[in-house]
Amino acid sequence: MKMHFCIPVSQQRPDALGGRYVLYSVYLDGFLFCKVRYSQLHGWNEQLRRVFGNCLPPFPPKYYLAMTTSMADERRDQLEQYLQNLTTDPNVLRSDVFVEFLKLVQLNTFNTATKKMSLDVFLPNGRSTKVEILTSDTAERVLEVVAHKIGLCRELSGYFGLFLIRFCKEGKLSVVKKLVDFELPYVSLQSSEVENCKVGLRKWYMDPSLDTMLMDCRVAVDLLYMQAIQDIEKGWAKPTQVQRQKLEALQKEDNPKKFLELSREVRHYGHVQLDPCTCDYPEPGCGAMLSVGSNEISCCITLPDDQTQDIVFQMNRVKCWQVTFLGTLLNLDGPQRTLNQNLELRFQYSKENRWQWFVIYTKQAFLLSSCLKKMISEKMVKLAAENPEMQIEVPEQGKSNKHHIHQSQQKDYSSFLPRASKIKIAKDDCVFGTIKEEDL
Repeated sequence: MKMHFCIPVSQQRPDALGGRYVLYSVYLDGFLFCKVRYSQLHGWNEQLRRVFGNCLPPFPPKYYLAMTTSMADERRDQLEQYLQNLTTDPNVLRSDVFVEFLKLVQLNTFNTATKKMSLDVFLPNGRSTKVEILTSDTAERVLEVVAHKIGLCRELSGYFGLFLIRFCKEGKLSVVKKLVDFELPYVSLQSSEVENCKVGLRKWYMDPSLDTMLMDCRVAVDLLYMQAIQDIEKGWAKPTQVQRQKLEALQKEDNPKKFLELSREVRHYGHVQLDPCTCDYPEPGCGAMLSVGSNEISCCITLPDDQTQDIVFQMNRVKCWQVTFLGTLLNLDGPQRTLNQNLELRFQYSKENRWQWFVIYTKQAFLLSSCLKKMISEKMVKLAAENPEMQIEVPEQGKSNKHHIHQSQQKDYSSFLPRASKIKIAKDDCVFGTIKEEDL
């Protein structure tokens, strides 16, 4: 599936020879990922083509004359589509030429030199483990270092992921985003502009039954145990009173496996809970608490009369979903590095034998979309296991734990709904004045 790349803004800059060039701001999952020139992307594309040939998506052509505003806008759209389509091929995602270029542009964008650093990675019990890394180490590499430090079996590390997590007041936490394999955790953390944000280790699968794959590794069991306790304490998982008493007894007995076995029966166990948001169902402006996992989107909706209503949307009845940026960008040269002020995720759902659109307004729309994609990919793997003739590629599980899927078997469920939003321009030389988020 395509990654959440977009290029909402580009600017003209003077070069050393008195001419001008266009600098593109590339965002990933709503956060500024890098700023690059067309010439850099063109050179990268040439390198990729030497490795992968003509299987790559088309790259926008060079212009040898001065570009008009409409031409610049068209090129921006084409570059955005190129990045999105490029990430659908897992072989490209794993290649050195892909990763090394993106490492370099991340470092250059945020003026970060490659050097040794200590990074605190927080475990689900709230404690941290300090690892020695390079600022240029990718999330995949940092995960390997963390796994080695805590003794997690390497072949199971793909069941876990690194996240940016915001630690809020009163012990609450908020998952900001999942770090993709080629992101640089040190750089992403320093540039996130999210208050009290840390790098955290959490399991990264949405199907609780996958717990059973980790039961032979003591460290993996301990991590799941920590997270289960944390999720119950934070109210993300919701045991009944009887379940809570049994879980407390098992915790006193220090019996993690039995604790996890019972936890899998708990409502919302293994779900990712989002911060409070709003939705348009059953009427616009309703408050909502979303919990995602176990092939469902669970919503606790607060109605205008303060009554609450629980609604569950099953993933097997979701046809597709779209993420749209509704906000404005201010100070393009300044500190603004996120797109997540005003986002919506709308999904098409089969209800009463007809397709309906449901809209959720949340700053965590990209995280929600990532969770939905994860549930789809896990479903595809299950289908492949039931039908050995299918081959499905699932890049999120990490290099060491791949399931192969023919590209033709995959379907894009997520996209950007084209919608223009006004931009308040900080510089007169900004190339265009509207944002169109398309086909992610």
